[in-house]
Amino acid sequence: MMAPPWLEVLDDTVRVCAAHRRADLVERLSARRSRLLDPKLRVAVVGESGQGKSQLINALLNAPVCAVGDDRTTVVPAVIEHAQTPTATVVTGGRLAIEGSARTPVAVESVTTEANREALSVSGAPVVRTEIGLPRALLAGGLSLVDTPARAALETVQDLSADAVLMATDATTELSVTELRLLEQIARLCPTVIVALTKIDLVPGWRGVAERTRARLNEGGLLATVFPVSATLRLAAARTGDKALNEESGFGELIRFLHKDLMGQADLLARRSVAALTGLAVESLMGPLQEEFAETQQSDTGDAVARWHNEGRRLERLQRDAGRWQTLLSDEVADLLSDVEFDLRDRTRRILVEVDEYFDAADPARAWAEFEDWLRENLTTVAETNSEWLLDRFEWIARKMARQVSPHRPDAVPESLPREVPADAVGDLRMPRVERFSVGQKLFVGMRGSYSGLLMFGLATTIAGLPLINPISLGAGAAFGAKSVFEERGNRLKRRQAAAKNAAHRYVDDFFLTYGKHSKDTARQIHRALRDRLTGVAEELRAEITESAKSIKGVIDTDAAQRNARANEIRRSVEELSLLRQRAQALGGLRAPQPALRGLTA
Repeated sequence: MMAPPWLEVLDDTVRVCAAHRRADLVERLSARRSRLLDPKLRVAVVGESGQGKSQLINALLNAPVCAVGDDRTTVVPAVIEHAQTPTATVVTGGRLAIEGSARTPVAVESVTTEANREALSVSGAPVVRTEIGLPRALLAGGLSLVDTPARAALETVQDLSADAVLMATDATTELSVTELRLLEQIARLCPTVIVALTKIDLVPGWRGVAERTRARLNEGGLLATVFPVSATLRLAAARTGDKALNEESGFGELIRFLHKDLMGQADLLARRSVAALTGLAVESLMGPLQEEFAETQQSDTGDAVARWHNEGRRLERLQRDAGRWQTLLSDEVADLLSDVEFDLRDRTRRILVEVDEYFDAADPARAWAEFEDWLRENLTTVAETNSEWLLDRFEWIARKMARQVSPHRPDAVPESLPREVPADAVGDLRMPRVERFSVGQKLFVGMRGSYSGLLMFGLATTIAGLPLINPISLGAGAAFGAKSVFEERGNRLKRRQAAAKNAAHRYVDDFFLTYGKHSKDTARQIHRALRDRLTGVAEELRAEITESAKSIKGVIDTDAAQRNARANEIRRSVEELSLLRQRAQALGGLRAPQPALRGLTA
């Protein structure tokens, strides 16, 4: 047997949803497919609270199967089907998924009341639905009525895959905005909609209400058939057997519509349902595709392009700054050498000033050992201080140049610089030759001085008649001899001090030359090492920038190719979806709207 056209369209829709990885749509459409293949016709009865929805079902079936009253509100769905004898069951779901569902038989007259009470109870298993079987001719052909909760009407219509929807609205009031919104939402899921205008027995001008209701439905683009009915008249006619009253109630026309126009056109209802389902599925798939297509037309590689241009500018700047930082490094090193030499000269000059001041008073013969230790210690301190200052300045220069060459490379600066002081910078200080003033020399100098005094004062005293050698001349000779000894001792001390000063000056000059050369050699060595290191870092940066630019360009090109390929795929998918929507809407006798998408021609 050949499959109906709507089944082929539905199967194609399921396949497309699976291809787009929409498992939720596949599950929903597959369940709907099974229901459409079922010969039963499910009519969901919806309506807001107090609109006479449950009473409408009771009047249709001429049985009090649904609880009615101002304080009675439908909480769980009630599925009413044909049965040889009246039956009623409350279906509850287990608290744990492994428990499954349970079915409890209940009297037909109280099944919905009991189900509503259990559903509102905080204890016990949750109520899923009630199932009612009645021996009614209206249901014998496979018609199934579903009383839906007012707060979950849309969800119930979707979950039960209703073939048609019967909405109850009170004739005492106009069709409300919320009711229109509910009808619009339901029509998207189930295009076969019937509106029952209830309680017309309470409204003398119900015909005008019916016309206004039809007009509002037409204005909203809702293709719904309106049936004014009165459940009170229907039930009264059933009790008295009054056929005229039954026709006046409007239920006769409604029942004939359900029998003939619905049950007799199952294929048309199926085609309408498939058209609606396929339209919704295509819309669900089309939205993400349109958004993704718009994204493919708007490149998200703006940052990458900016980074690529930035890398090019960095490379140009690096090449331009190469000569600049080398010149700056040479200038900094030249200034440093000048400052270091001046510092060394200044420190040694101050030491020599102290040496001169020291030997102006001290006797080298007695204080040389102490002086030698002091001078060596001070020169060692000068060497260490000057060397530390040199290296500190070089570290500062290195950091400064590293910021010029590569601000973000902490390894651009060498880990350590040579800090040792040459061992021969402070050599041995030899004591100058010191002439000793011996006892014999003192006697000789004393006698020479005393002779002059003895002779001078002896000749003077001879005038007075005294001999040449007399006590006065002897005293004068002793005084002159002592003075000569003291003067010679002072002269010898000054000669020793001058010799010590000369020795110290030569020693400091030798230190200045030796350590100065070492300092310059160290500076040149560090200069070369720093220059080579910074040159290597610059080369590494140049290689990194070049490689980064190539990588970014590759990403840009790859992204452009991928976006173009994806855009072509989306175009094909949109064309396929549009064709599927046209086929589906052709089933329902509607014209497929043409989407106006920039860049998409589907």
